[in-house]
Amino acid sequence: MAQAAHEVKYEEALKRLEKLVAELDKSELDLETRLKKFEEGTKLARVLLKKLDQAKKKVELLVKTHVGETAVVPFDDGGDDLSDDQPSEDAPISPE
Repeated sequence: MAQAAHEVKYEEALKRLEKLVAELDKSELDLETRLKKFEEGTKLARVLLKKLDQAKKKVELLVKTHVGETAVVPFDDGGDDLSDDQPSEDAPISPE
């Protein structure tokens, strides 16, 4: 990784991590090479998690109610299923 961690785009880091995983799956690599690739992979994983956390926080800040008031709404990464206890599109979201 020649670029600084904060300069690496998410997609580039993810592709590199996927490539490292594929390389680590090869049994012909010596131990020292595997350890170097593993270390790079763990650094990339941390960068990716940090970028996802930043994106999550940005989503929370950008959510607005239907009347234009800014409201912090937690990012729900729990899945695609919608429950009946969630507000409808017409219901205002009160700021926290």
